[in-house]
Amino acid sequence: MIAAVIEQQAPKVAQLLLKPAEAAKALGIGPRTLWGLTAAGEISCVRIGRSVRYALPDLEAWIEKKRAGN
Repeated sequence: MIAAVIEQQAPKVAQLLLKPAEAAKALGIGPRTLWGLTAAGEISCVRIGRSVRYALPDLEAWIEKKRAGN
């Protein structure tokens, strides 16, 4: 699901980590909503220096959690 969005953006190279705007777009939510979910601990992020990135498995796990009803 999310991988398909990424493939449209960069078909030759699969990204392991997404920028916040890319992650929000892949999830179909706004960047502020993503920041709120991150601050609440619902979605994990990876910090590299001052940069914040989101791992695909973490985003997919959040989707599955929501799909299960929690």
